[in-house]
Amino acid sequence: MHAHRVSPAPASLFAPVHDGLRTGTVAFHHNSQPLISMNFQSFPVHKRLALLFSLPAAAFAAAPDAPPAQACPHCSPASAVVSNLYIPDIAADDEEGTIEKTSDSFESSATRLDPLVITASPPGDRPLRVTIDTKAAAQPIPAQDGADILKTVPGISVSRKGGTGGEVILRGAAGSRLDILVDHESILGGCPGRMDPPTAYIFPDAYDEVIVLKGPQTVLYGSGNSAGVVLFESEPVRLESPSASLDASLTFGSFDRNDQSASVLAGTPDFYVKVAAVRSDSDDYEDGDGNKVHSRYERSTARAALGWTPDENTVIELHGALGEGEAAYAHSMMDATRLDRENIGLRFGKRGLAPLVESLEASLYYNHIDHVMDNYSLRDPGGMAMASNPEHTLWGGRALATLLPRENTKLELGGDFRLGTHSRDSVDDAKIDTWGLFAEATQTLATRHRVISGLRLDAWSAEDRRSVSGSSTGGDDRSETLPAGFLRYEQDLAAVPVTVYSGIGYTRRAPDYWELFSYESAGSDSSFNVDPEKTVQLDVGATWKQGPLTAFVSAFANDVSDYILIQKTGSGMMATTIARNIDARSIGGEAGFGYAFGEGWRIDASVAYVRGRNRTDGLPLAQQPPLEGRIGIGYTTPVWSLGALARLVDRQDRYAVDQGSVAGQDLGATSGFAVFSINGGWRISGQAELTGGIDNLFDKTYAEHVSRAGDGDPAYIANLRVNEPGRTLWIKLRVTF
Repeated sequence: MHAHRVSPAPASLFAPVHDGLRTGTVAFHHNSQPLISMNFQSFPVHKRLALLFSLPAAAFAAAPDAPPAQACPHCSPASAVVSNLYIPDIAADDEEGTIEKTSDSFESSATRLDPLVITASPPGDRPLRVTIDTKAAAQPIPAQDGADILKTVPGISVSRKGGTGGEVILRGAAGSRLDILVDHESILGGCPGRMDPPTAYIFPDAYDEVIVLKGPQTVLYGSGNSAGVVLFESEPVRLESPSASLDASLTFGSFDRNDQSASVLAGTPDFYVKVAAVRSDSDDYEDGDGNKVHSRYERSTARAALGWTPDENTVIELHGALGEGEAAYAHSMMDATRLDRENIGLRFGKRGLAPLVESLEASLYYNHIDHVMDNYSLRDPGGMAMASNPEHTLWGGRALATLLPRENTKLELGGDFRLGTHSRDSVDDAKIDTWGLFAEATQTLATRHRVISGLRLDAWSAEDRRSVSGSSTGGDDRSETLPAGFLRYEQDLAAVPVTVYSGIGYTRRAPDYWELFSYESAGSDSSFNVDPEKTVQLDVGATWKQGPLTAFVSAFANDVSDYILIQKTGSGMMATTIARNIDARSIGGEAGFGYAFGEGWRIDASVAYVRGRNRTDGLPLAQQPPLEGRIGIGYTTPVWSLGALARLVDRQDRYAVDQGSVAGQDLGATSGFAVFSINGGWRISGQAELTGGIDNLFDKTYAEHVSRAGDGDPAYIANLRVNEPGRTLWIKLRVTF
C-alpha cells in the first residue's frame, strides 16, 4: 500500500536543459532521468523549430509518472508516434540528423495507440501476473460484477447461473482454490449452495484495478490459494495540491441493461475523500434461439474512503461500503431477493522509516453478508412457498513489513487473520478461523537474475455449531496446521527482450464452509471431517516485451493429494451430494501475443488449455474447461477505433457426470462453438469517449461446458445447461473531469 501522487507533473519538468536552436542538441529530463535527447545540428531551421515544439509532448508521454496524454487528432498519417502522441517525421529524409532513444516507450516504427475497447488482457510486468483497468470498456459487454471483468484473462472461465454472480474458474480450479480479495479483505457469500459467490458483491467500477496472480507463487494473500489470487484494488492517494476529479459512465444495452457509475476524488495534500457509487440492472436476457433465461437483476453499491496524508510517506485511511441487490437465477429453484453487504475497514501505511525498513502496512476490516433467497418474489412458486436467510460475517486483519536487509535483497514479513461465522435463519451453524504468518523474499543475484521465495504457516480451526439432531458432527471441532511455500527463478535474457521463469509451489488448503457444511460424506450425513488438499505445482514460462510486440507462454503441472471432490450419488428419494477426497493431477497453460503494426493496427491472440485426471476413480477430472482460443483485431486513430473479436471453443468430451466442485458438477459432453463480436469507439474530447459493440454478432445459441444445470422452471424453456446471451448490443459513455 503506497501513497500515490495523482496530480499532473509540472510542465517545467520537461523543459529543454539548454538552447537547442543554438547548440543543435536538446535533452528532456524527468526527475533528473533522461527521457529523450537529440542532436540535429544539420537540420534546417524550420525542422529544428518543429522538433522543439513536438518533443516536450513526447517527453511528457514517456515520463514514468506522467498521466496518459491525448494524441493529436490532426496529425498526418505519415507521422511517427511517441506513446500516443504524434510528432512529425522530420528526420525520416535526413540521414545526418540523429535521435537517441533513452526511454523504451519511444517508438517510431508503428502507431502506438491504446484501443478504446479492450478484448484481451496483456501479461503484466511480472511473471504469472495480469492487471486489468476497471474503467476501460471491454468486450463482451462492460462488466457489472466481479466475474464478468475477468473474462478477458486467458485461463479464466466463468460458470453462468443467470445474469450476475458467476463462478470464476482459473485453470480448471474453483471455489476457495482461487481466493478473491477486495482491498486485501476477504469476502464470502452466504448461500449454502453458492447462489452468491464473492463476485455477486463486487462492483468493478468501484475499484481502480484488478490483479490476477496465477498459481501457488506467492504467500502474501492468505492460505490455500492453489490456483491463484484475484485482487480488486482501490489504492490510497496523495494529492499534490487542492483538487477534485470525476470519472463517470453510463452503459445501456440489450435486455434493458442500464448501468450508472460515478467516482469522485477530492482533497488537499493532507486529506482526501474518495466516493464511488455504482448501479446496474437488467431484465431477463434471451439466448440465440430467442428463449428467455431467468436472469434479471438489480444491484447497487456505494463506497467511501477518507484519508489523512500528513506527508508523502504516510497514509491512514478509513473506508466503508454498502451494497444491496436482488437477482433471478436459472440454475436454482430459488432466487436471491437480498444481496446486501456491509463493510468497514481501516488501513495504515508508512514508507521511508529507516534504511532497513522500506515500509510498514497494517489493516483491519469487517465484512457482513446478508442474503435472503425465496421461490416466490421473482417467480411463480408453483408449489409451497419457501425462504431462507443465511448470513456470513468476517473479521480480518493484516500487517506487513518490507525490509531491505542488504543490497539487492527485499524481505516481506507479516501476518494475517480471518475470523468467520456463518448462520442460517439467525442460528449459527459454523465458525472458521485462520491465523497465519508469512515471509517472502526477492533476491537479485545479478543484473538479470532473480530468485523469489516464500514460506507460510497457518493455524486453522472449525466448529460445527449445528445441533446434534441436525448433524452427526454437531458440536464437534477440528484444527489443522497448513504449511505453504514456493521457490521461483527469473532471468532477463541479454540477447533478446525475454524474461523466462520456473517455479515450484506447495500449499495445503483446508476445506471451506461449503465443503464442510453443505454436503454429506460417503459414510455419514456430514462432510465436516473431509481432509485438507495438498497441492504441488510446477510453473514455467516466458514473456517478450519490445516495441510493438508483446508475447507470453506459461505452462503448469500439478499433483493434488486429497483433492476435495463434490459428487452427486443415488437417485430419487435416496439422492444426495457428498464431499470426498481423491488424488488428482492437472496440466495446462496459456499462450498469446499482441502486435501493433502499420498506422494504428493491432492484433491480439491467445489460447488456453487444461487437462485433469481423477487418479482415484480412473476418470477425467470434472469441471475442466475445453481448449479455447481468442483472436482480436482493431484499428485505432487518435479519434476513433474499430475492432472485431472471435472466440473459438473446442468440444469437451472429457467429463465425469455428477462429479465436480462447489461451483458445479459435470452434466456430460459439450459441442464446440465460435462466437464473433464487433466494437467501436469515439474519443469525443479529452474528457469524453463513447464506445459500443455487438456481442455474439450472429446470435449463436450455446452454453459453456462449466455452466450450471437449468432448474426446469416451467415459465422458461428447460435446458440442460444455462445458455449464454444471444446477440447483445451495448453502448457506454465515459466522462472524466
